[in-house]
Amino acid sequence: MTTTFLLVRHAAHDRVGNFLAGRTSDVPLGDAGRAQAKRLAARLAGKDIAAIYASPRRRTQETAAAIAAASAIAEVKIADALDEVDFGSWSGKTFEVLNTDPLWQQWNCRRSLVRTPGGETMLDVQHRVMAFVEALAARDRDKKIALVSHADVIRALICHVLGLSVDAWSRLEVGPASVSAVTAGDWGAKVLMVNADFT
Repeated sequence: MTTTFLLVRHAAHDRVGNFLAGRTSDVPLGDAGRAQAKRLAARLAGKDIAAIYASPRRRTQETAAAIAAASAIAEVKIADALDEVDFGSWSGKTFEVLNTDPLWQQWNCRRSLVRTPGGETMLDVQHRVMAFVEALAARDRDKKIALVSHADVIRALICHVLGLSVDAWSRLEVGPASVSAVTAGDWGAKVLMVNADFT
């Protein structure tokens, strides 16, 4: 018996690629992102999704709400385990500013060893998301569950399933509104797809 997890990255906000949104409190989807979420939701409708869990961030909640509406799922459950990396004082800074910070450069080279300023390591992220997935897999067998989260959280999970170091994160593309998938059971877990464009 297996549980299939659809790993959905939130759709685009207006400043994707320009600043590190992190856990900044109010980063909604932009017009393009809302259109992405609507197209994604239409493609996922009829896929027999049993439940939707999402990060507490507004951009993930809005993406999850679109999927729930198209799939006739009454409730999106908030899961702190799916929250964005805690980037500490880096949250909200532009990449132009971050690229001048030596610690930021170290973080992007050795995420297994470097802690964000006042925040998490990538291993912290991996531990929390894997514990959550393992708990759901043990409880919700033979179901398909959508997890709406963030690129680095999805990368951390996929690296674990593939037996890769979290330092391999940069080898995995996880674009806005993309869907990756893993399946898990008593036998272990495997990756079904990565970064599929359903929009």
